[in-house]
Amino acid sequence: MNYLAHAYLSFKQPDILAGNMISDFVKGKKKYEYATGIQQGIDLHRIIDTFTDGHPATKEAKEFFRPHYRLYAGAFVDVLYDHFLATDERYFTNDTLRKFAEKTYTQLDPYIPVFPERFAKMFPYMKQQNWLYYYHTLKGVENSLYGVVRRSAYLTESSTAFALFKQHYNELKFQYEQFFPELHALVQDWFNKKEAIFPNE
Repeated sequence: MNYLAHAYLSFKQPDILAGNMISDFVKGKKKYEYATGIQQGIDLHRIIDTFTDGHPATKEAKEFFRPHYRLYAGAFVDVLYDHFLATDERYFTNDTLRKFAEKTYTQLDPYIPVFPERFAKMFPYMKQQNWLYYYHTLKGVENSLYGVVRRSAYLTESSTAFALFKQHYNELKFQYEQFFPELHALVQDWFNKKEAIFPNE
């Protein structure tokens, strides 16, 4: 999953949100330099990614992109899953998505001093360009797919990925619908177990 899903699946808990958002930029024992709640968010991010990558629906979705992008197919699917979440009326309307995005940036602002360097450089652009909100638009998806290329070492274009997304929109949406409710339930269960272990947090 990409940034919108990780933010949403933090269930409005700021420390968890911060860890969930920065996890990809925290390597090895660096995790233990953070507060307990942020460490839990980092762990949750990795649980989400492991479940997503291993789900049969994700494996099917990757096949649309694998012939052109090989190991980067999963990164493109993560972006597209955020689009389908952003447009999923079970979770968001246009208005609630906008408010959620604004609230997420506000919750993250106090953590700027502890952001890893790469995320700290990226976060202002995320806010200014309102990435979380614009996942619901085709232009936002196109920009996010290009962002995958920009951050990669080997890719040179994302136009093919965007064309494949439009060509196979319904099939990709179907794959999202097969797995996201299961992921949501998994994360809810994780929070329930965390509350049982840390009831006073």
